[in-house]
Amino acid sequence: MGIIGDGLDRAAQRAFTRPIPKSAGAQMRFLVRQLKGTRAVARQLGVSQRTVERYVRDQIRRPRPDLAQRLADAVRSRWQPRVRAQARHQAATATGIVIDTRARFGFTAAPGTTDDARIRHLTLALPPAHAARLFDAQDAGAGEQQLRDLAAEALGEVYFCDGGRRAHGLEVELTDIEHLDFEL
Repeated sequence: MGIIGDGLDRAAQRAFTRPIPKSAGAQMRFLVRQLKGTRAVARQLGVSQRTVERYVRDQIRRPRPDLAQRLADAVRSRWQPRVRAQARHQAATATGIVIDTRARFGFTAAPGTTDDARIRHLTLALPPAHAARLFDAQDAGAGEQQLRDLAAEALGEVYFCDGGRRAHGLEVELTDIEHLDFEL
């Protein structure tokens, strides 16, 4: 994924009510239950089926660093799907989402205004409608550029246009993202 897609995923993961399993054996057992077999887990992680079976029986306790990262990512992506969905639904319908970013913002506006892009650090609460659009686009498989355009549009409307009270017709472009974090 990209910066924005990963940020949305991290925000949903902060809603977890229990921590993910810590040991490699417990993580493998969780994946075997989720994927319904050691062959599917082995295929996803890029290891042999026998290796997965040895982790399940705790015959191997410490995975290589690259396998440990793939394993943790696979578990994290499947952990508590209902809790994640509930948090996303709450943000999309009631509470909205908070975005904290440091990026370069450029503008397309009426003649006589400055359109020089510059770095800004913004922390804004986006209304539920914008959160819903971001989540719907992510669920539909939108690319990083589409998510970036939606985030720029949301930031432009909330911050620069102040909900339609000023800067009519302003289009915001979001580039050179240095930092981006979402909070549900």
